[in-house]
Amino acid sequence: MFSYILRKVLYTIPVLWGVVTVVFLVINIVPGDPVAIMTGQRGDEATLAKIRADMGLDLPIGMQYLRFLGQLCKGDLGTSYRNNEPVSTAIRTRLWATAKLAFGALLLGTVLGVAAGVVSAVKKYSFFDYGAMVIAIAGVSAPVFWVGLLLLLFFAYILKWVPGVGYGDGSFKYLILPMITLGVRPAALTARLSRSCMLEVLSQDYIRTARAKGLKKHVVVMKHAMKNAMIPVVTIIGTQVSSLLSGAVLTESIFAWPGIGRLSVDSLLARDLPMIRGVVVFMAVTFLFTNLLVDISYGFLDPRIRYD
Repeated sequence: MFSYILRKVLYTIPVLWGVVTVVFLVINIVPGDPVAIMTGQRGDEATLAKIRADMGLDLPIGMQYLRFLGQLCKGDLGTSYRNNEPVSTAIRTRLWATAKLAFGALLLGTVLGVAAGVVSAVKKYSFFDYGAMVIAIAGVSAPVFWVGLLLLLFFAYILKWVPGVGYGDGSFKYLILPMITLGVRPAALTARLSRSCMLEVLSQDYIRTARAKGLKKHVVVMKHAMKNAMIPVVTIIGTQVSSLLSGAVLTESIFAWPGIGRLSVDSLLARDLPMIRGVVVFMAVTFLFTNLLVDISYGFLDPRIRYD
């Protein structure tokens, strides 16, 4: 097990290096001068040149890249151009808000998706099955911003059941609409995949054997079928973590949620290069770490899998 985990960690190093390199090159070739955006119309050429020198923006792009890699190896993501705040501090202060939103949406999507998929498979071709799959297709097809605006209009401004936008005091009532908005697509994807996997497993010979032995239906479904059917579902749930972080960009913008997604939008508008790079590196590390956990979990779900 240890050697497998070590190999996976070593494999992630070139992947992370490639992501960092691509992000650095893409951000630095995008038109626009961050120093001019910071100073607006007030800065003269001498002031602009001094600020560029202080930030290292007057260096050749190769030197900027090596400087960035050196800082990254030390755990330093740089300093924001806008407010001179360390990037790691800005991410850390907003991480809890995004974590609450992302994991709340993931929990909602997993519970609803798995439950709907399993019940649909057990009661295939029933009214529940058709209804759940129609809703799942609609959930996959609906854009995040459209779902968010509809929920905001109906539940916040027409019915006035929950607060509309903002973080408030951080209580659960402010989380409800953003969590549902972000969790609709994961729930729909999980429901469709769970149904397909359960239908495939329920048609296997060992399931028919378990039924022939006289085992109760819920024992056959929960103990024998569901465990094997969940292996592909765990994969899709793990990969949804990164999509939730990226989808949180739109959700946090719609609901004025003070998380990493909104931070990335503000940084893009201000051409705050260190902050943009830091956010992307953080998301890449989160995605790679999640994939590692998913790979390790296979061994617990399927005893046929060995890491030796």
